[in-house]
Amino acid sequence: MSRRTESPDELVARARDGEARAIGRLISQVEDGSSLLREVMAALTPYAGRAHVVGLTGSPGVGKSTSTNALVAELRGRDLRVGVLAIDPSSPYSGGALLGDRIRMSEHATDPGVFIRSMAARGHLGGVSRATPQALRVLDAAGCDVILVETVGVGQSEVEIARLADTTIVLLAPGMGDGIQAAKAGILEIGDVYVINKADRDGADQVRRDLRSMLALAERPEGAWRPPVLKTVASAGEGAAEVVDAIDAHRAWAGESGELERRRVRRARDEIEAIALTALRERWGSVDEGNRLDGLAAAVVAGESDPYAAADGLLDD
Repeated sequence: MSRRTESPDELVARARDGEARAIGRLISQVEDGSSLLREVMAALTPYAGRAHVVGLTGSPGVGKSTSTNALVAELRGRDLRVGVLAIDPSSPYSGGALLGDRIRMSEHATDPGVFIRSMAARGHLGGVSRATPQALRVLDAAGCDVILVETVGVGQSEVEIARLADTTIVLLAPGMGDGIQAAKAGILEIGDVYVINKADRDGADQVRRDLRSMLALAERPEGAWRPPVLKTVASAGEGAAEVVDAIDAHRAWAGESGELERRRVRRARDEIEAIALTALRERWGSVDEGNRLDGLAAAVVAGESDPYAAADGLLDD
């Protein structure tokens, strides 16, 4: 006897009730590009827009997973429902998440107020997965108050998280040359809260002073948010309360200044653009069944056409 396939409305209703299995199935549909994805997004829309999205980024080794774990504990202590999207490198064989942060956050596995999902980057640059915006929408509609997005940890290409998050936390650690990395990677432009993790190590105060000095050089208009620089020892849970307080302060400022609305509009615009480009590529695929694109490319190489004219020809088709 075949099992009845649940409709998107049924899955969303179960996710709204906090059923982890339903939330997981919805995110799987997002990752797999299910044919029901349009219906799923439509069913989620009336319930989205409440969660605060917090991005955690930083170079490998700064303790992003440990910091995420500590923040989950602090947020749950404040009776907030938490979602976690841990973006991992992809397996070259299965395409799935390689590290599995759920293992490192196992202490929260039985907490019904926490949903943790590892997502594979699948070659997408920027430290996040291409499916992250839709997965955020699932967790938002499922009733999460705060959604933590932990990026892969690939250094200088991780600025994309700032376009997804309402508040971006940049993690650094002493002894890793992070002061230089901060200036080099451009993270001075994306952070809303800076956290020196592993602050029990030598050099933490120096990293904090250097970072504060670099931030002081940045030109900011009157009334602009001034990112705090905090210290934590995430492995011991030290400093997590101060980080959550800083998140709350930034959220209040962003709401009053209109920055929160601007960021969310930009996020929605990026999401719409990505969906439109994906649809366009699919149309190109159907157009190119007769090797139309290869023919246009050959004409450009032969000097018989230029790339712009070739692109116009493809779009006309």
